[in-house]
Amino acid sequence: MSDRLQAIEVRYDELTAQMGQPDVAADHERLGALARERAQLEEVVALHREFLQVEKALDEARSIVAAGEDADLVALAIDEIDELEKHDAALEDRLKRALLPKDPLDDRDVIVEIRAGTGGDEAGLFAADLYRMYTRYADDRGWKTEVVSANETGIGGFKEIIFEVHGDGAYSRFKYESGVHRVQRVPQTETQGRIHTSAATVAVLPEADEVEVDIDEGDLRVDIYHASSHGGQNVQKVASAVRITHIPTGIVAQCQDERSQAKNRVKAMAVLRARLLDKKVREQEAEIAGARKAQVGTGERSEKIRTYNFPQDRVTDHRIGLTLHNLPALLDGKIDELIDAVATSEEARLLEQAAV
Repeated sequence: MSDRLQAIEVRYDELTAQMGQPDVAADHERLGALARERAQLEEVVALHREFLQVEKALDEARSIVAAGEDADLVALAIDEIDELEKHDAALEDRLKRALLPKDPLDDRDVIVEIRAGTGGDEAGLFAADLYRMYTRYADDRGWKTEVVSANETGIGGFKEIIFEVHGDGAYSRFKYESGVHRVQRVPQTETQGRIHTSAATVAVLPEADEVEVDIDEGDLRVDIYHASSHGGQNVQKVASAVRITHIPTGIVAQCQDERSQAKNRVKAMAVLRARLLDKKVREQEAEIAGARKAQVGTGERSEKIRTYNFPQDRVTDHRIGLTLHNLPALLDGKIDELIDAVATSEEARLLEQAAV
């Protein structure tokens, strides 16, 4: 670890020196790139420097105890060593965490796809509950959401809804939501009070830059059609909905939420790029990790990750065995505790892996 920390220190000082050069300061684009790289190293450098100071203070206190020349001074040094060792251990742990590889996609905006699963109309209503939960969560964090496409059930639910979340670090939080979400409750249409189990799947895709996914226009089939009821009567008069098929992979993306065909095409292309990037990333991870299953799960969308039990007012995350109560608050977007717990579990797994 020490060699890596020393290399980070050297790079940090190099960046600081470069940013102080007049020609760099005049080039705003280059200065910005250097500043971003320096900011990524800043936490590690600050922790390392504090760690070195504590190590130095520990050495000095231990020297005083070893010399044993002044009883009062030795007593003070022993007390100081106890505190410094605790501080030293805490700093070392924070350094290990800070050195964990960052997910390069964490800062991205995301595209969230929610689809009703088993359970008929009740599954569609649950999909709508999840959509409201996520949009309220995004609102609480100051993030913007935009619907790409929605297929409504007619009773307030969704067969499918796809929406974008724009905000710094959106993927770092939403990525833990991919999988099957299960609900247990008495449906509104149930006259005998029986509890039904329904499900909805959630897919979270980081938005892709154009340079990351090479799309040949010749590989695309673009269909223009009339939007369904969503959007009002004006949508019916002009064919504005767009469906784009990537012929080599068979991946399809569509958007009908905007009145403008051009805007729908832009949104559909964003979804297509995200799905192609997701496919690319999954293939790369499969090559690297093989069949390894992480503690937080495989990430496959067929995997049940969470159960929302209304009669018992609880939510259980099956990946880490965590159960929380106050279901109404959770469905109102207060899901940070759930996400934090899964993220912490994944961090612990990475730390354990790094120690091997």
